[in-house]
Amino acid sequence: MNTITLMLTTSLILSIALITLNFWLTQTAPDSEKLSPYECGFDPLGSARLPFSIRFFLVAIMFLLFDLEIALLLPLPWSTQLQSPTTTLAWTTIILSMLTLGLIYEWTQGGLEWAE
Repeated sequence: MNTITLMLTTSLILSIALITLNFWLTQTAPDSEKLSPYECGFDPLGSARLPFSIRFFLVAIMFLLFDLEIALLLPLPWSTQLQSPTTTLAWTTIILSMLTLGLIYEWTQGGLEWAE
């Protein structure tokens, strides 16, 4: 029996044992507090469906954009081994310039101000 088969068999047996134990030990008759939508004991004061501010989504999208930028620019030091490193540097400069101009535009329009 090779190592992969042993690990697969062990993980399968352990998974089946834990699932069976979970079904066997769980409480099947929960009380009324657990069935209520608010487990904290307080009555709801308002609607739970309050809309998010659009600024929250703007900050999230900006985070994703700049996070993606970092992920794309990480291999840049190794690009010097390519046949034309100046082309790679030019494209990198263009991408960073576009992102910087977009950030400046959002900043001047007041899109990054949290309080209105």
